[in-house]
Amino acid sequence: MIIKNKKMFAIGSFAATTFLGVLLLIFSPVFSGKNGLQFADDSFNRLSKGSSYFIPKVSKSVEKVAGKRVKQDIKFEKAEDAETTAKLFASAGAKTELKDSTLSIEGDLGGILKNTVADSDAMFKNDGKVVADKYGMDEKKAMKSWWTALSMIEKNMKKEKLIEEAKVINEVNKKAIEPAYNFYKIEGQKVADHAGMLGGLLVFYVAYTMWWGYSIFYMFAGLGLSMKKAKVKKEA
Repeated sequence: MIIKNKKMFAIGSFAATTFLGVLLLIFSPVFSGKNGLQFADDSFNRLSKGSSYFIPKVSKSVEKVAGKRVKQDIKFEKAEDAETTAKLFASAGAKTELKDSTLSIEGDLGGILKNTVADSDAMFKNDGKVVADKYGMDEKKAMKSWWTALSMIEKNMKKEKLIEEAKVINEVNKKAIEPAYNFYKIEGQKVADHAGMLGGLLVFYVAYTMWWGYSIFYMFAGLGLSMKKAKVKKEA
């Protein structure tokens, strides 16, 4: 290997070495027992949860279907899943009937969804014991069963042209159940309270990416390798 510009190669080598040193530090458990990636991931999850509380808005949407009757048959792959889901709907005041792996449901759609939103609210606030005690099962299993059943009902209603009802069910799934399930046991934080940390992480990410790029650029330049715009051939 022939080095044509020792100064540029030395700059690139130093930058690459320090880059790898910082990378090693990032993968070390120096952030309260966590490595840098785990710390950043936890931080972003807490901030994301802090801006994902849509329960009040969803509750207003559910009021639009209050008193509307729903009568649906939903088929599961396993009979035990149908039995689990039957407990949820029965607790919400719906009439349920099981036949093998098919669950028949009849009741007030507004009442069912209001119950589901209440469960989501408890989960979002990390009070899963309320849901677990209510149904006698793991709280996350209960929420997953709600999501699965409502997704099937939403699909059926779209086929039946019950668009408004399907839209409200979709909102309950997307903005109540999913945030509650995904952010369960995570302490939410407001972005405004941690704007400095968030800004610092983003600036570091951009700077660190450029750091490696310039390291490669200087080392290659030191070896005499560079990119130049190709000359345009002129036709005679």
